[in-house]
Amino acid sequence: MRDLVLLVIIGWCFVHTFRRPWIGIMCWTWISIMNPHQLSWSLRGQPFAAAIGGATLIGLFITSDRRDYSLNRESITLMLLMAWFTITLPFSMIWDDSFELYKRVMKIDLMVLVTMVLLHSKRHLMIFVWVNVLSIGFYGVKGGIFTVLTGGSYKVWGPENTYVEGNNEIALAIVMVIPLMRFLQLQMQAKWAKGLMTFSMVMMAASALGSHSRGALLAIAAMALVLWWRGKNKFVGAIGIVVVGAALLSMMPAEWWDRMHTIKTYQQDESAMGRINAWGMAWNLAKSNFFGGGFFIWTGSIFAIYGPDPNDVHAAHSIYFMVMGEQGFVGLFLFLLLFWFAWSSSNHLRVQGQRQPETQWLSDLGGMLQVGFVGYAVGGAFLSLSYWDLPYNMMIMAVVGRRWMTRKEWLTEKPEPILVLPAFMQGWFKKKKAVPLP
Repeated sequence: MRDLVLLVIIGWCFVHTFRRPWIGIMCWTWISIMNPHQLSWSLRGQPFAAAIGGATLIGLFITSDRRDYSLNRESITLMLLMAWFTITLPFSMIWDDSFELYKRVMKIDLMVLVTMVLLHSKRHLMIFVWVNVLSIGFYGVKGGIFTVLTGGSYKVWGPENTYVEGNNEIALAIVMVIPLMRFLQLQMQAKWAKGLMTFSMVMMAASALGSHSRGALLAIAAMALVLWWRGKNKFVGAIGIVVVGAALLSMMPAEWWDRMHTIKTYQQDESAMGRINAWGMAWNLAKSNFFGGGFFIWTGSIFAIYGPDPNDVHAAHSIYFMVMGEQGFVGLFLFLLLFWFAWSSSNHLRVQGQRQPETQWLSDLGGMLQVGFVGYAVGGAFLSLSYWDLPYNMMIMAVVGRRWMTRKEWLTEKPEPILVLPAFMQGWFKKKKAVPLP
């Protein structure tokens, strides 16, 4: 039954994508982030994302919908990064595997650029946020309930054969989505809907802790600090964070605490020392090779040449050292510059959005995006998620939001329901005030 439902949804998206390619963007994002076909019985491994992506590209050129080809610093930097990937590809140390990963990364980055072209309205942006939240929220809320019911005795894992299959990866994804949930909650009116979102956020935090990921714990702590600092009532905020944190931590078992304590004694932890060895390998490789080693370097043959301990082979376990080793210092610079621009645009939304009621929602979005980027910066220091969609999708939100605010789109944009939902559900969210056209 679930296979049939999934086929119907994807088929509907495919058909409508040619006329409304922004629908293809939403479906592509859903499939890429959530990977719903991995939950089916007979549809696993089917190229649904490629089919939707192809239809979106066709729709991009034949649609009568509005398209925005204007460039911004984020899109320019991303294109420079893609060009650098192409320049470094011929210098890959392991060509075949690097080329396969190169194609995957370029597809993701291409769709990021297409998304910036096709999304332009408040409705588009809100739906885009919802798609990202629901895609990860499904695993996070489910994992949080599982963690509470089992007392944290078992690890939470992500969907198989995806970027976030591992416990550490799904934990970081969950942590990054919590601020987006908070943004959506700020737009809600119904008390029960706000309460449901609060429950979901708490379950998401429980799921991140239930992954037994030390990086997730550090990311949550960093995000909580930023949320408290940005809050209007710091005393109440501090109490809320302490109460929720104490409740969640109190249920975690002894083995969880033992693992978290290894943060202080990392010299005695084989996993931690393996990561440090991988970072040393990436540093040595980048110093010796201006173009890096390519997308596939975390192997014994390359560790034998550049690894401080050639016998301790590990994955990068760091977005920074991963890009450094694979793309050299130039690639790392462009990668960091890209997300610095995304952070700056989010800050622009947070500050400038407060100046008028029509853009207050963008101020909320900018603030929560910054919190999410803090989670990515801290948690990503210990995880290999340099090229995954979600952080780039957050960058898209900042870019589209800033463009909407700069052009004062609320003056000409026709009021539309934020979500394609039944009428009784539309009351959950703040309605846009009618503004007379000039």
